[in-house]
Amino acid sequence: MPNHRSTQRLISFMAAVILLLIAGTSSAQKTTDKSREPAPEPEQSVTSHQVRIAGQTINYQATAGWLIQKKNNKPVARFGYTAYTREGVENPAERPIMFAFNGGPGSSSIWLHMGILGPERVVITDEGFTPPPGNRVDNAFSIIDVADLVMVDPVGTGFSKPLGKAKGDQFWGVDQDIRSVGDFIKQYITESGRWLSPKFILGESYGGIRGAGLAQYLQSTQGMHLNGLILVSPFFSAISGFDGADIDLPHVLYLPTFAATAWYHDQLTDKPDDLQAFLSEVEQFARSDYAAALMQGFTIPAERKQAIANQLAAYTGTSADYWEKADLRVSHQQFVQELLRDQRQIAGRIDSRFIGPAVNPLSESMDYDPFFPSVGPAFTAAFKDYLYSELEFRPDAEYQVSAFGIDWDWAHTPPGDIGELPFPNLLPDLSMALTTNPNLQLLIQHGYYDLATPFGAMHYDIDHLDIPAAARERVEIAYYESGHMMYLHEPSMRQYRDDLVAFIRKSLAN
Repeated sequence: MPNHRSTQRLISFMAAVILLLIAGTSSAQKTTDKSREPAPEPEQSVTSHQVRIAGQTINYQATAGWLIQKKNNKPVARFGYTAYTREGVENPAERPIMFAFNGGPGSSSIWLHMGILGPERVVITDEGFTPPPGNRVDNAFSIIDVADLVMVDPVGTGFSKPLGKAKGDQFWGVDQDIRSVGDFIKQYITESGRWLSPKFILGESYGGIRGAGLAQYLQSTQGMHLNGLILVSPFFSAISGFDGADIDLPHVLYLPTFAATAWYHDQLTDKPDDLQAFLSEVEQFARSDYAAALMQGFTIPAERKQAIANQLAAYTGTSADYWEKADLRVSHQQFVQELLRDQRQIAGRIDSRFIGPAVNPLSESMDYDPFFPSVGPAFTAAFKDYLYSELEFRPDAEYQVSAFGIDWDWAHTPPGDIGELPFPNLLPDLSMALTTNPNLQLLIQHGYYDLATPFGAMHYDIDHLDIPAAARERVEIAYYESGHMMYLHEPSMRQYRDDLVAFIRKSLAN
C-alpha cells in the first residue's frame, strides 16, 4: 500500500497531466477558432448623386470602401478609396479615369478630395482662420464631368492598413509604396473593367515621388501606359528639395519663394508691381551670382559676401546683417520666423500667405505652421460628415486622416544600373517614363507661395530631366498666386480646373 508521500507525488503527477491536457485543448480550441475567422472581404457603400459643373447637371455614382490586396493568394492589405463614376455614359469602359492622391508620406487624400477634385468641397477662409466646425458645398470646380475619379488612400491612411502577417514596412518606403499603390491601380482597373479607359494619375507633394515612380512602374511591370501625369506642388529629390542638410543647392532654389513671400506681405522697400517679372529676376540672380558665391564656401572675400548679403536682403525684406551672420545660408524655417519677427508673427510653410502669432519670437525654427490650424480641422470635419452621412459609410470604420509618425524607408532603386540610392531621386524614373511612352503628357501645377516644395526646386528638377527634345515638348507648367494647395485660393481654384480640364482634353486628342 503506497505511503503518504507516494500518494502526494501521484496526485501531483495526475494534476500536471490534467493541466497539460487542458492547455492542449485550449490551444487547439484557439487554433480552431482562429482558423474559423472569416477572411477579410472588400466592402463598398454605393450611392447616387448629382452636381452642377460647367453649366450642366452631372449624375454620378459614388463608391466608398476598400479592396483586399493579396500576395501569394493571402491578404496583405485593406486598400481604401473613394470613386466617382459618371452615370448615363454610353461606353463607361472607355471613359477617362484618374487616380489621385496626396503626399506626406502619410497623408490621406482628403485635401485634393475636398479641396478641388471631388463633387463636394470644404468651405475655408483663404489666408485666414476658418471658424469651426466647417462646412461643405457642391463643388462646381470638380473634374468628374470630364473623367471618372478614384481618390486613393495608401496603406496607413484612410481605411487602408496591413492585414494578416503583413507589416507596415512592406508598404512604408519609396519603392514599397510605389509597388503597393501600383498594384492597387492594376487591381481596380481589372475588377472595374477599365483597361481600355484613358488613364491619368494626379499626385500632390510627396505624390510627385509616388506619381513619377508609378508612371515608370506601371508601364515597365504591368504593361499599363498612362495618357497623362499631373503633379501638383511636386517633390522629386532630396538633393534639391531639402534645405536643412548643409547643402548649398537648396538655398539657391528656395530664394525665389522667399522673395515671393516678402512681396506678398509688403516687406520690400521698393515693391515691384509685376510679381512674375520680379521672380524671374530673383531666380536669375539665385542661379548666377548667389550660386557662385555659395560655391566659394567660407573662403568668400568679405566685400563679396557683403554685396551678396545686401542683394539678398533687398529681395527678401530682411537685413543684410542677418544674411551675413547666417553666412548667406538661411533655411526656410529660419526665414518664416525672421520675416515678420518685429510683428511677433510667423509666415506659413505650406502656404506662406498665411500668418500666425509667434509662439517664441526668438526661435530659429517653426513652432507650428499657421496654415494647418487655419484650415485642417475644417477639412477633417467636412470630410467625415460627408463620408458618414452622404456617402453612407458605416461610422464604426475609422478613417485615418494622417499617419505622419510612420517610419519611412527613403531608399530608392531607379531604372538602369545605378543600384539602390539611400535617398529619393525620382527624376530617372520620370525621365524613363517620358522617354519610352511617346504619348505620355506631363502637367506640373505649382504655387508661388509654397515653402514646402518651392517652385525653384521644381524648375531645377524639370530642367534636369534626361529626356529627348520631343519629350520635353510634352511637359507643361502652370503657376498660381497661391501656396502648396493652390486650389484654396478661389481665383487659383478656377484657373486650376481650367488648366486641368484643358490638359485632359489635350492628352486625349494625342
